[in-house]
Amino acid sequence: MPRRRITFRQLETFAAVARLGGFSRAAEALHLTQPAVSIQLRQLADTVGLPLFDQAGRELRLTAAGEELLATVRSLDDVWSRFESAIDELQGLRRGRLRVALVSTAKYFVPRMVGAFCRRYPQVSIELEIANRARIVERLRNNEDDLYVMSYPPDDLDIVVHPFLDNELVALAPRDHWAAARPVSLRELAGEPFLLKEPGSGSRHAIDAFAAAEGVPLQVRLSLASNEALLELAGTGMGIAVLSRHALGDRLEAEGLCVLDVAGFPLHQPWNLVHLRSKILSRPARAFLDELRQASAVPGPDAGPPPLEPHR
Repeated sequence: MPRRRITFRQLETFAAVARLGGFSRAAEALHLTQPAVSIQLRQLADTVGLPLFDQAGRELRLTAAGEELLATVRSLDDVWSRFESAIDELQGLRRGRLRVALVSTAKYFVPRMVGAFCRRYPQVSIELEIANRARIVERLRNNEDDLYVMSYPPDDLDIVVHPFLDNELVALAPRDHWAAARPVSLRELAGEPFLLKEPGSGSRHAIDAFAAAEGVPLQVRLSLASNEALLELAGTGMGIAVLSRHALGDRLEAEGLCVLDVAGFPLHQPWNLVHLRSKILSRPARAFLDELRQASAVPGPDAGPPPLEPHR
């Protein structure tokens, strides 16, 4: 490889193009001209000695060399964040950045926890990403964030899992449903249509596993990623919905729904904070992790140094 040095600015520009999928969007985000972005990327590719992007129509795709460089940039970002946190601590400062990605159902409670953390550490900037489980697992695989909130961690990645909150899954039906206000078994509901979260989601994994263990095949009428849509459809009598209790809020009364008394329900699975085992957690990430574990009193792997002192 040539001895020409790669600059931080080139890496920042490359990461922005990879993240945003285009030169013009990256230029806007970095407050640069598009020609300036093109020059930075051309110089970087010349230094690496291989192309970093392929153009497929209007779509810009990373090459194998580009994928390797992006993984390296994210690792460098972790190291730099750790350095900044260490310097902030030495200077007595309490600032930094925390990036948390969460599956859509966790949006009903995680923002409150993040809000409490922000009040304790007002100088820490927070970035939240909310998406379905498949997208969150992809972000975890690519090491795009500090911590990830999900109930069903992937088993094909080398990760550390910190349980911090119980996730109850309940069966919902209209209040005038024949199974309302009486104990029933899942087998008695076998002929009923079910409305479930999309395959691959944590709640879908839990109900599928329970049904398989009971030897009861479910009649799945509809699978959706949206909790709100499933609640509305259940309220019309379209089928029985199985959802996290965290997603209900005050919607039961509004949708005319009730929680069915099904044997074996509610199903339980923990909410987890997850990160790659190789992840170098920033000081704010360690503080947030420690705070949630202490609040829930759920033991987990050693989180490292004690948390930041609260802002006073």
